Amino acid sequence: MVNLVINGKSIQVEENTTILNAAKALKIKIPTLCYLEGVNDIGSCRMCMVEVEGYPSLVAACNTKVREGMVIFTESDEISKSRQMMLKLILAKHRIHCFSCEKNGSCELINLCRDYGVDTTPFEEENKGKEGVIIDSNPFLQYDETLCIHCQRCVGACANRAGRYAIVTVRNGRENAIAAPFGKDWKESLCESCGNCANACPTGALISKNRSKYRIWQTKKVLTTCPHCATGCQYYLIVKDNEIVDVEPFDGPSNHNRLCVKGRFGSFDFVHSSERLKYPLIKNKETGEFERASWDEALDLVASKFMELKKKYGSESLAGFACSRSPNEDIYMLQKMVRTCFETNNVDNCARVCHSASVAGLAMTLGSGAMTNPIYDITNDVDCIMLVGSNPEEAHPVVGMQIRKAVDRGTRLIVVDPRDIGLSKKADIHLKIKPGTNVAFANGMMHVIIKEGLADEEFIKTRTEGFEKLREIVEEYTPQKVSQICHIKEDMLIEAAKMYAKAKKAPIIYCLGVTEHSTGTEGVMSMSNMAMMVGKLGKEGCGVNPLRGQNNVQGACDMGALPGDFPGYQKLKNKEVLEKFEKAWNKKLNPNEGLHATEVFPASIEGKIKGLFIFGEDPVVTDPDTNHVIKALESLEFLVVDDLFMTETAKYADVILPGVSYAEKEGTFSNTERRVQRVRKAVTLEGEMRLDTDIFIDLMNRMGYEQPYLTSAEIMDEIASLTPSFAGISHERLDKTEGIQWPCTSKEHPGTPIMHVGKFTRGLGWFYPAKYVESSELPDEDYPILMMTGRVLYHYNTRAMTGKTPGLMEISGSSFIEMNTQDAAELGVKDGDKVKVSSRRGEIITTARVSEKVSKGESWMPFHFPDGNANWLTNAALDEYAKIPEYKVCAVKINSYKE
Repeated sequence: MVNLVINGKSIQVEENTTILNAAKALKIKIPTLCYLEGVNDIGSCRMCMVEVEGYPSLVAACNTKVREGMVIFTESDEISKSRQMMLKLILAKHRIHCFSCEKNGSCELINLCRDYGVDTTPFEEENKGKEGVIIDSNPFLQYDETLCIHCQRCVGACANRAGRYAIVTVRNGRENAIAAPFGKDWKESLCESCGNCANACPTGALISKNRSKYRIWQTKKVLTTCPHCATGCQYYLIVKDNEIVDVEPFDGPSNHNRLCVKGRFGSFDFVHSSERLKYPLIKNKETGEFERASWDEALDLVASKFMELKKKYGSESLAGFACSRSPNEDIYMLQKMVRTCFETNNVDNCARVCHSASVAGLAMTLGSGAMTNPIYDITNDVDCIMLVGSNPEEAHPVVGMQIRKAVDRGTRLIVVDPRDIGLSKKADIHLKIKPGTNVAFANGMMHVIIKEGLADEEFIKTRTEGFEKLREIVEEYTPQKVSQICHIKEDMLIEAAKMYAKAKKAPIIYCLGVTEHSTGTEGVMSMSNMAMMVGKLGKEGCGVNPLRGQNNVQGACDMGALPGDFPGYQKLKNKEVLEKFEKAWNKKLNPNEGLHATEVFPASIEGKIKGLFIFGEDPVVTDPDTNHVIKALESLEFLVVDDLFMTETAKYADVILPGVSYAEKEGTFSNTERRVQRVRKAVTLEGEMRLDTDIFIDLMNRMGYEQPYLTSAEIMDEIASLTPSFAGISHERLDKTEGIQWPCTSKEHPGTPIMHVGKFTRGLGWFYPAKYVESSELPDEDYPILMMTGRVLYHYNTRAMTGKTPGLMEISGSSFIEMNTQDAAELGVKDGDKVKVSSRRGEIITTARVSEKVSKGESWMPFHFPDGNANWLTNAALDEYAKIPEYKVCAVKINSYKE
């Protein structure tokens, strides 16, 4: 610790603290311009200059470290004159056009000039009278060099927040200049259009084009949670005249002032889209057209028809799907409606097609099916990261940014992925495994760990069970055998195992490349096996960490939108649990486990499911084997869709109910790290759209169940009263915190950042004896290419939200298939050619992207685009435990296509 005095106040701070941060601790404000914490501390603006006794000249507070006995003064005549002079020098290079500047009212330079009484400069003004030289080919961002003060905050933000290094300084004669990558060749640059640079810029030099729509004093800010991936980024919606015009990042626990391109630019256009459903619609059976209806007509029809089907065919003939993009409170009421009114447990959510294997697998091995450690914990101070089947730069971009920075700081990185993803270029080791061989890879890793004597014998002995059986199994998974199965080099597998096992802090981070297989649950349990074997659970910087897909897919599972679980994973089969919910809901409940979502569709074709309520999901686009899904929907007697848009699934509905978006309601999302965070209403739109919870409550009362009307906050109170892991969570408490990570078992409980500390939720951790089994469908003579699917950075799932932002569609607007160069040459296909891709289930036309990103005999497609939706091809083969489809492996053939 270091003792010093600032403006006559004594303070003790840690060594290596800057004068600026020491002053902040005393709530003494020192002006800054180029400085931005964690981003830039080059001290070029000289606004933070202070006096230090015994020093011959002023020093920069932002990058001068404290020393024992320092006596510092932050204000004096000399300091004020110095700051005034610096402002005058800066103004000489800064074109003044404040009234028309987009940053008018929020320009840090002009605010400081006002504070120090500087309104003119005595120096020759370089850019006086000039028109700005605007670089603005990028759809979202623009740069005006005549407003640039060369503070380099944009350079620091791109490097230190985004980890991208797309903006750099270059020499321009005598001076440094900013090379902004927004010109005509912006698509070829490293820029991801995340806008973190614009957020850092203190002037109007580098701005988001959205700034032209407003001035800051015309707006209000509403703090909320991003509706895209499950990172759970916190940001402000900027609202002008009841319209969302922009987004501004907040220093949330999972994003720390970062946003990706979707969060910053693709999270509000859809809210105001002209394509929004605004009125209830009922399909005319004679014409097949939808006709506008009143809410009473629509709700009466929905309630009466479901009750008619239940009476005629029994309660098991009905089912309901919850929306994993909606708040927890909506999901809770949907599953309550299905259980109390439909009188069935045929309720599920889209986790069934992405991460149900994580829920099932981790619940079996550890006792809790969720991410074990916080995002910051596994990216900030760790020795090694093992990234398996996950491409966070595209699917969870803000997590990807933090991993990039971890590697820059010296963290070692092991990438296990069939493709050359962006992070594989930064990896120490890239194991480019054959798709579908995760279990073999994990068993091979454990074989090496045991052979090298790197297993944590004490942890295994005291905290686990089943190790001996697993030891027997992995004995046969030698590096030579795994090399043949996974198509990887033996020495790289051995090195990866040593690197992971020897690291003190080493998390496993995985995603859909592990789960979306017919052996997805075994893949998840194999990740758990590896972590337990080396004792890397219940500790900082370690754990098994699935990156959940959609913004609230964790919450959808937490809230009981599962056929065998009540909220909080309380088992339907547990008699005491069943009786608790029967008492609370004043209703005799069906004790039989329901169908999974992926089982509902074949049951519909078989005539077992007659009525289906789909809330906010679009399975025609998202589920495998599209022809199969369409046939199932057409087999239903009655389909109701509650959504924002006329989706492909909604077109098959009998009744469509228009709900409201995240920006029009109160509630909570649970992000991938189990953090429950607030969603807040920002706007009210014209139309007859209604809160989804009110829709469900209206239907419940019409179907004979007396459900009082509850606010979102009151619904969360009911959830807390019935769910031990949520017992201490309420809107009131969340409004005073940065979110709470469950389990939170009382109002005094702080939440649980790291799971399984000292003891696993199930008691002893279980080593699951997983053996490698081949994928359900492998290439053959007819379909010789193995195809994988995944996400791209600029879109989310069906593009229902991101597709409404023109800039995102400009950057990435059509489908493609990645092909290996050898396969393409053999087929006579060149990069950019049209190709026909066929599987046993369908065929599509798309564009070839030829490279070495995928191995010979393999290919990869995104599933976002209607002009070539990969899910017409994918295989609906299901995992034994979680009933998750095998999106990641199907056999296709590719041929040249001439229009």
